[in-house]
Amino acid sequence: MDKHTLFSSFGKWLAPICTRTFTDQLSETRQDKYVKKLTTSAYLKLFLHAQLHGREGLRHIADDVGSVAFQQELGLTSISASQLSRKHNQVNPELLQLVFERLVKQIFSTYRAPTHRNKMKIIDSTTVALCLQKYKWAEFRKTKAGIKIHMRLAFVGEQDVMPEKATITAAKKHDRTELDKLVDEPDVTYVFDRGYMDYAAFDRYCESGISFVTRLKNNTCLEPLQFLAVPTNSSVSEDVVVRVGSHQKKMKHKLRMVQTQDSQGNLLFLVTNRFDLSCDEISDMYRSRWAIETFFKWMKQHLRIKHFHGHSEQAVYNQIWIALIAFCLLLLVKLETKVDHSLLQLSRWLTTLLWQPYAEWLLRMKRKPSRSSQGRRRREAVV
Repeated sequence: MDKHTLFSSFGKWLAPICTRTFTDQLSETRQDKYVKKLTTSAYLKLFLHAQLHGREGLRHIADDVGSVAFQQELGLTSISASQLSRKHNQVNPELLQLVFERLVKQIFSTYRAPTHRNKMKIIDSTTVALCLQKYKWAEFRKTKAGIKIHMRLAFVGEQDVMPEKATITAAKKHDRTELDKLVDEPDVTYVFDRGYMDYAAFDRYCESGISFVTRLKNNTCLEPLQFLAVPTNSSVSEDVVVRVGSHQKKMKHKLRMVQTQDSQGNLLFLVTNRFDLSCDEISDMYRSRWAIETFFKWMKQHLRIKHFHGHSEQAVYNQIWIALIAFCLLLLVKLETKVDHSLLQLSRWLTTLLWQPYAEWLLRMKRKPSRSSQGRRRREAVV
């Protein structure tokens, strides 16, 4: 136990990022070279605290420093909204991205359960709309601005999911331009929607031994090469080896097309370079993609990523990385304590017991959920 270890519930929650590694990183990047008051460490604690409480503006965040317990955590007795604004626009988003990625590595190295889902990653993006007058750098359409969060989601533990990798761009940027940044491991299968169709990339993945499952666009040209047997009572209606693309632009490698239906009875045409799995396993893999849709919905409802505390590109990106860090910290507590409560419930208790000893928060988390709370947990769950 060293000087960075804190004992309040808030301090325990922050402990994974309040490390010597983070301090050394700040020294190497000279992020706080001329800083006299609001250090990057204090800034991160302030904005994580604001994430927990859903603070509306910088003045509200500055008022939080009036708490004596918070002053002790920060090493500050007061701060102004203008100082917060300057710092929010000065911190390098890449530094916060590294904090997020380090948390992800810690979670996976410790709590990754040996299930078949470990070999599957889901890729998708979500758009956050912005006011064009305030965010002109993020122009999306004539009357609208926006940013796009491109994300790779992975399964961790028995049923939890987490963002494993992310990139942030203006909303105008097409999904497939970010695909190569999110596909970088040969030993897993990547599942993504038809917005990522890229024949050249698919050929590269086939040559590199990277597996994928995706959905075809309605106007995709297919050349059937071999019809494979479909098991009786299967949800799959066709299993065919195909060549994808038109005469002018055709893939070099053969793929496998699986035809199935969604929950509403609409036909889905899936393609993959996995020939070793059954057609139903391919279908189930694509259906698992719904986990990222549910995650995006949860993220927009419970993380502070729709109302921003600054209008610059740097401020917006910083707030998104802080929101993802907050999610990872909550998930890490849940995995460490092995409790069945939802992340939202853990967050509520943390907000209530913020400056109480961690033992009180732990005691609350260890209580078995009632039947009514189990029902709420299923509705609030990320997956």
